[in-house]
Amino acid sequence: MTTAASRAEALAARGLDWLLRTARETPEGLTWTSHPGDNEVDPTLYSGGAGMVITLLEAHRHFSDDRYADAAVRAARALAAVVPEWELSSLYFGLSGMAVALLAVTEHLGDSAAERSARRALDRVRALSDGERWGPQFDLLGGNAGIALGALRAGDIELAEQAVMPYLRAAEVTPHGVTWENRSGLAARRHHISHGTLGVACALAPAARATGRADLMDLALAGVADVVARNDAGATGFLVPHSDPQQAPELIERYSYGWCHGPAGDAQVFRLLHQLTADEEWLALQDRCWRTIVESGLPTRIRPGFWDNSGRCCGTAGVLALACDRAAERGDALDFGVVLITDLTTRATVDETGARWSNSEHRRSPSTLEPRTGWAMGNAGIVRELIRFARIESGGDPRYAVTWPDHPQVSQ
Repeated sequence: MTTAASRAEALAARGLDWLLRTARETPEGLTWTSHPGDNEVDPTLYSGGAGMVITLLEAHRHFSDDRYADAAVRAARALAAVVPEWELSSLYFGLSGMAVALLAVTEHLGDSAAERSARRALDRVRALSDGERWGPQFDLLGGNAGIALGALRAGDIELAEQAVMPYLRAAEVTPHGVTWENRSGLAARRHHISHGTLGVACALAPAARATGRADLMDLALAGVADVVARNDAGATGFLVPHSDPQQAPELIERYSYGWCHGPAGDAQVFRLLHQLTADEEWLALQDRCWRTIVESGLPTRIRPGFWDNSGRCCGTAGVLALACDRAAERGDALDFGVVLITDLTTRATVDETGARWSNSEHRRSPSTLEPRTGWAMGNAGIVRELIRFARIESGGDPRYAVTWPDHPQVSQ
């Protein structure tokens, strides 16, 4: 192993130690809260148990340590216990994400009870629809697009089609394509994968492939065209504003670089479209995203608030995921990935309990936030990317153990 791979693997192992220490044993199974000091159990993909299950499966595959498989099964049982009472249907905050995690346990560990619970979760998703939406959000994280992706991951084409059809009726025509509202009553139109137009396209395109509906692919491409037209980084870069009109400009920066609202996530949509269409224009857009990321200055905190997050959603781990994708698909050297590993190593707190990361909020004092456990902002998401980096840098399989619904597996 190279030095960087060894460091990443060792840090991932310590991160897993901390995650297992923060777990709570309940009669139903193994649970986590968003923060170790919280009282409310979080079963979600975004910040709780469902995301933890997927990281544990990744750890089991990589380390061949049955502790992680046992923890994943116990966590799946706790998710199953929550299914009958959980009222949110979305991918990242609700039942669709729980179903994805439960099915992953079945696929990797042969737990048939987890599959039955996953199907019950998807049945509840159907029942909770109002016929058009599942709540005020209309995006990938909390709305129809994510539910469609979760359904596709589960092989439920009918539910996926039901979830994406409202986008045909709700599309707003722009000078260059189409866009959609992110949340009922919100004037700003967001553009990126987590809450915006690209996230909708990320669901429409694979739904088009699964259903054979060309109108869904046409709509996806129209949404992407609107976003591409908003690029402010010139012909060689790619940087699109957070939203138009700018949402909460006193709080939200106009441009970001991570997965959620920046080119690290935009590039994942372009990767997906290249896999679906084989059109090389998507490769060029990926390259422009990557150039913008590498030249942005991250992971250095070049100003207060610029790069205060190590997590998968908004920070360094999400950029590391793209670096590994490029190494596998484009033959890139992992030089920038090593820079990111060094940053994660520097920012980690390591002691007898394991390793963990604390994000920062420069507008608070003290600015260091309590470490989180989950996928989006915490250890689970970081550990998953550390494991994969270690494997790729060592010449191993670049594929994840579990495919995340909005992150295409690498094409080789």
